[in-house]
Amino acid sequence: MPPWNICLISCIFNQKVTKLHYISSCVRLSESPFVGKPAYTTNLINTTHFQMKFMLKNLQLSLKKPALPKLGSLWMLVAALGFAIMGALVKVGAQKFSSGELVFYRSIFGLIAIWLYIYTKRLPLATPVIFKQMSRALVGFASLVLFFYAIAHLPLATAITLNYTSPLFLAAITTFMLHEKPKKSLFACLIIGFIGVSLLLKPSLTSADWLAASMGLLSGIGAAFAYMHVKQLGQANEPDWRTVFYFTLISSVGAGLWMVFDTFHAIAWSDLPVLLGLGISATIAQLAMTRAYRTGDTLVVASLAYLTVVLATLFGVLWWHEHLSLDAYFAISLIILSGVISIRTVR
Repeated sequence: MPPWNICLISCIFNQKVTKLHYISSCVRLSESPFVGKPAYTTNLINTTHFQMKFMLKNLQLSLKKPALPKLGSLWMLVAALGFAIMGALVKVGAQKFSSGELVFYRSIFGLIAIWLYIYTKRLPLATPVIFKQMSRALVGFASLVLFFYAIAHLPLATAITLNYTSPLFLAAITTFMLHEKPKKSLFACLIIGFIGVSLLLKPSLTSADWLAASMGLLSGIGAAFAYMHVKQLGQANEPDWRTVFYFTLISSVGAGLWMVFDTFHAIAWSDLPVLLGLGISATIAQLAMTRAYRTGDTLVVASLAYLTVVLATLFGVLWWHEHLSLDAYFAISLIILSGVISIRTVR
C-alpha cells in the first residue's frame, strides 16, 4: 500500500490575543512491517486518541466558560478565609453532631452545588485520570475526618496548626519520591517544626487531648498527600470543578456510610444556618484552593495558606475566648516558619 498523509488539527489558545490559532500538522501513515497494517508515526503528538479528545474538550470548555478573575496565587486568600470560617462552624456544630455527620453535611452541599453546575453547563465527568482522582478523593476524605475530630476536641488554633504541618510532610514526601538527597534546609525545617509541635502540645494539652492531637497530625500527613495529588491533577489539565466533584462525591458516600453505623442526630431548624454555612464556606474554599494550586505559584500559595492559622486564632479569641499562652503562640510561629522553609526546600 503506498503511503499517504492525513492532517490533524491541534488548537493552541493564545491568551494575549484571545483567539484560536490552528496549526495543521501532517502525520504520515506508513505500512507496519510487523502486522501489515498502517501505523502512526509522528514527532508532534505523543498521546493517545482518548487523551487528545479530552485535551481538545477541556480547551473548548475553557473558551466557553466566563473568565474568572486572574488572581493566581491570591485565590489562596479566598481559600484561607473560607477554611477558617469552616473550622469555626465545625467547632459550633461539634457540640451536637459527630465528626462523620459534619463531614457528610460539609460534603453533600458541595456535591449538590457542583453537580448542578456540571448539569447546567453539560460538562463531562469522564476523565482519563480517574484513578488519580479517586486516590486524591480517598486521601482527602480520610484527612478531613481526622481534621474535624481534632477541631471538635482541641482549641481551634491548635487543631488547624496541627493540620497545617502538611508542608513539612509534603517536603519530606516529595524528596523521598524524587529519590533526591535531602537538603540541609529540609533537616532544619523538620527540627524547627518538631520543636514547634512539641511546644504547642506539651504545655497546652492534657492526656485526654492527645488522641485528638494525634488525629490532627495525621490529618496534616493526609493533607500533604492530597495537595500533591491536586498539583498533579492540575498538571494533567484537570479542571477545578471535576476534582472537587469527585472529592465531594467520595466524602459524601464515605461519611454517609459512617452515619449508618453511628448515632444519628436529627436536624433542627436552628441547625440549618450552621450546616449551610459550613457547606458554603467549605465549597468556596475548596474551589479557591484548587484553582490557586492549579494556576498559581506553589511557593506563594502554600505560604499564603498559613493565613488560615492566623484567622482561626482570631476566631477562637473572639467567639470562644480561647487565649493561648505565649509559649503556644511562639510554637505556632515556629510551625509556620518551618512550613515556609519546607516549601522553599521543594521549590
